[in-house]
Amino acid sequence: MKIPYKKSVEEGMKKFYDTLSEKDRRRYAVLEVMKLAYGAKQYISDLLDCDYKTIERELSDLENEEELKKKNKRCWGRKKAQVRKRSKNRKEFFGGVKGS
Repeated sequence: MKIPYKKSVEEGMKKFYDTLSEKDRRRYAVLEVMKLAYGAKQYISDLLDCDYKTIERELSDLENEEELKKKNKRCWGRKKAQVRKRSKNRKEFFGGVKGS
């Protein structure tokens, strides 16, 4: 794989990478890998001095996180519908009762 970034860009990426927390470093490395084509994992791993397996693990974690978000959205929609139904039933039940 030919080098996709200029030396000045690589230096800027390294400086920025060094200022990040560990979790942000992993995510930044994954974002850079996602921008590039075949061989990007190894290139970014060498460039940022990050473990190749760490990048692979974070990629799979991000994919799983997206799946969890989708599941949570679906569950939230069902719960919301159930809450609406319960509140409607309460209004019907308590609607006939008047305070003294």
